[in-house]
Amino acid sequence: MHEVLLVEDDEMIREATRLTLQGSGYTVRTASDGTSGLALFREQAPDVAVLDIMLPGLNGVSLASRIREESRVPVLLISARNDPVDVVMGLEAGADDYVTKPFDGMVLTARIRALLRRAAPAEHRPGSTPLTFGDLALDPETLDVRLGGKPLSLTTTELKLLQEFAAVPGMVLTRDVLLEKVWDYAWSGDTRVVDVHIRRLRAKIGHERIQTVRGFGYKLRP
Repeated sequence: MHEVLLVEDDEMIREATRLTLQGSGYTVRTASDGTSGLALFREQAPDVAVLDIMLPGLNGVSLASRIREESRVPVLLISARNDPVDVVMGLEAGADDYVTKPFDGMVLTARIRALLRRAAPAEHRPGSTPLTFGDLALDPETLDVRLGGKPLSLTTTELKLLQEFAAVPGMVLTRDVLLEKVWDYAWSGDTRVVDVHIRRLRAKIGHERIQTVRGFGYKLRP
């Protein structure tokens, strides 16, 4: 059974969300502020963290950043404001996805399931040949990524993005296609999620490797 850390300062929302997630089969640990949420994260090592942005003390963006420094566990942000600045700051801090309040419980659980599927160990594929793009190498079997022969640390989302690009080098992938393949959205999602994670991936592997095709999407230069 997967364990979810829920950090939400509003008691009514926290309790309603806890009951929704428990009803979907998750074990839920809760905290009402960022500081206690970080302590609980370190103590319990949950499978996914769901964080409200507007938390007292250590806010959700800062908490996401602290978690990302220590772990690759999926992080989902929730916010009462659909402010582009909040969204971008949260994703830049290392969050994998976000939802805005008020949210449907089914949508939240679907997003969590998608995050957990993406974080699951890859299927073993013996004999896979490493994919190389100049001095960038991705081993499809071990999912090790090396840049200039040195190991490169990617988040789960960044790694999944690189996998999708590496599977079809030179082919343009639209934002909607990436939302479907990487975030597992069965509906139209916010393409800002894609753009921010592309920017984070570029910062790690080199901006020139992923090319923007204006009006269409992105492609990996073969």
